[in-house]
Amino acid sequence: MEHQLGKDVFLTYRIPNPKIEGAEKKVFVETLYNVAVACDVASTFYKRDVAPIFEVILPFTTDAKEPIWLYNYYKKAITAVEEACLDNSLKAKNWIGCLQPKNIEVIPLIEDFDSILVADKIVEPYIKAVKPMYLKVFIARSDPALNYGLLSAVLLSKLAFSKLKLLEKKLGVSIYLILGVGSMPFRGHLSPENIGNFLHEYRGLSTVTIQSALKYDYPATQVEDCINTLNKRLPNGEPLTIDPSENEKLVEMLHKNRRFYERVVEELAPLINSVASYVPARRARKLHIGLFGYSRRVGEFSLPRAIPFAAALYSLGIPPELFGGRFFEKMKEDEWKLVQKYYVNLKHDLDVASGYLSWRNIEMLKDDCKSAAKKAGMTTEKLMNALNQFLTDIETIEKTFSIKLGPRSSIEKT
Repeated sequence: MEHQLGKDVFLTYRIPNPKIEGAEKKVFVETLYNVAVACDVASTFYKRDVAPIFEVILPFTTDAKEPIWLYNYYKKAITAVEEACLDNSLKAKNWIGCLQPKNIEVIPLIEDFDSILVADKIVEPYIKAVKPMYLKVFIARSDPALNYGLLSAVLLSKLAFSKLKLLEKKLGVSIYLILGVGSMPFRGHLSPENIGNFLHEYRGLSTVTIQSALKYDYPATQVEDCINTLNKRLPNGEPLTIDPSENEKLVEMLHKNRRFYERVVEELAPLINSVASYVPARRARKLHIGLFGYSRRVGEFSLPRAIPFAAALYSLGIPPELFGGRFFEKMKEDEWKLVQKYYVNLKHDLDVASGYLSWRNIEMLKDDCKSAAKKAGMTTEKLMNALNQFLTDIETIEKTFSIKLGPRSSIEKT
């Protein structure tokens, strides 16, 4: 009773997107009905009107119409049902009671490359149609890294932040930014030892996700300090504004960087899938939408979700942060300046990730390439080519950033 749901503590559903997850379309409907059911249960418990759930996250939002459809579906197909006449004298609300809350707040979760680049254009029609007092917008950070690489994921988020804050000023409606992150650099680098760098890197945030690695990989006191710091310092100011000329150059650069990253992933996909199959499942992902889980493929292969993908590569001693490193030697001077301006912790993130590189594992894979390739269901030539590409990537990073690659601490060695 100390912390009231919907007032002090909030539950937010992450519902299926009917456009993407066809088999779960009716779960979408069931989940929205459950918003009203939860209101009845909580009101009975607290002995007063309480709406414990009034926000829902719409994953993989790619179109301005989708959050509007969701908002209107709840309003017209869930709560408006109470006005339906069951016969000449009885309305539904007189039989089953009123349905509360009358409206829901939609949080669009924007995850793919093209949609993140037009996050403002996705959000603006919703604000104009629904006229909310404020809007929360969720920008993915982990899946974009898996799909497009570390550099692209970070800079995509910065582009989205800048555009959404400009939209906030244009429309006069507060937009609160949410970023979905993990503890390793590849997935956002929100960890107790990197909290200062994280808050400096991602200025303009109101909310961040806390994932299991942060909760369970560090001593409880460190985790508590980290959470207290977030609670004190978020929101953490205004994001940097990227002007149109810089925006165009960044997008062009990210398309090039993405191709370097994808080449390595395509080559290593069979090996990644082979190792990822040994990563224990943590929970059913029935209500979660992800790019690789549905339509996203690399060449002939689908890839696992972000956690088993990263787990497989760290286990192999091949940190995914280093994929596509050859791109750094291809960058022009003006591109370097933009990266240094908008990804301030790039060298630090690469340095941290490089500690998990295992030269011994790479040599072992090369020495026993035939057996490893057979187990992964790929040709020996393809695996050797992938390993050589990766070696070129890390040599470029080592030379460009003056980083010594390989484990330094006992934890990294383990």
